[in-house]
Amino acid sequence: MFAAERRQLILEMVRANGAVSLRELARVVQTSEVTVRRDVRALEAEGLLDRRHGGAVLPGGFTRESGFPQKSHLATAEKTAIADLAAGLVEEGEAIVVGAGTTTQELARRLARVPGLTVVTNSLLVAQALAHANRVEVVMTGGTLRGSNYALVGSGAEQSLQGLRVSRAFLSGSGLTAERGLSTSNMLSASVDRALVQAAAEVVVLADHTKLGSDTMFQTVPTDLITRLVTDEPPGQDDRAATELQALADQGVQIAVAGAGNGPAPAEALPPGRRPRLDMPLPGQRRTRGGPGGPGPQQLRSAAVLAEQGQGPGDRARVADMRRR
Repeated sequence: MFAAERRQLILEMVRANGAVSLRELARVVQTSEVTVRRDVRALEAEGLLDRRHGGAVLPGGFTRESGFPQKSHLATAEKTAIADLAAGLVEEGEAIVVGAGTTTQELARRLARVPGLTVVTNSLLVAQALAHANRVEVVMTGGTLRGSNYALVGSGAEQSLQGLRVSRAFLSGSGLTAERGLSTSNMLSASVDRALVQAAAEVVVLADHTKLGSDTMFQTVPTDLITRLVTDEPPGQDDRAATELQALADQGVQIAVAGAGNGPAPAEALPPGRRPRLDMPLPGQRRTRGGPGGPGPQQLRSAAVLAEQGQGPGDRARVADMRRR
């Protein structure tokens, strides 16, 4: 494929989906990420798209929301790895809320094996994934169906969450920055996500590396309310993604990094002099936030040790809990 043909196809993919990772672009145009990165730079110079951490988005700073058919085919390996790692946080007999999204749908498929679990959700996709799980109780919110992401939104959904209290909320979104936290492109979705957050003692965000550094219109979860981020390995050359992860860790967010079948993240993915701590989680360690009927003031109990962890070639993921020194 000639360069002009590749760039036209890249541009069409970004226009159709709103945001596409370099990995996905390289797979579709059947070339290396290095070549795709060069094409993206050329298209950005012409003002046709904007580069983001490990991907490309529509120009203008704020990415628009893609529909479910487009989202379901983006970063599939990364979403699978994130869901595998996030599922390990859920314990038998726990009560949780799970928001709408293709990554949370992947998580729900893995939660079907957790006995005694209660899942509250506004997502038809999450409910469908758990519909035949005999040992999992699914509670749906009310609300109005938003067809683009198969989610229930509006005042009915928000009112059904009033008075609810669960241990954890698992949410995804359109963008994540250390400065603003998690955001989405739709006002109704953002409002329901905020209600889900208010119902939970801890907030776990599921976001692949293409969403790091992207900002969208409506804030859903400010950074100081995010307990943990589960993400995938950013490309080794993407210093900006590593810098964003470090900034989130500096604000007390615990970072769990899942591999997408490529082994542990390379050391050069971290900017020089800013190597994060690889902390071993302690039993019962968690970050809590205040709220009606909830835990006390927000705190992060730090008693972790600095550890370098080697991973074997077959290992699928590594987990790094980063927190303030």
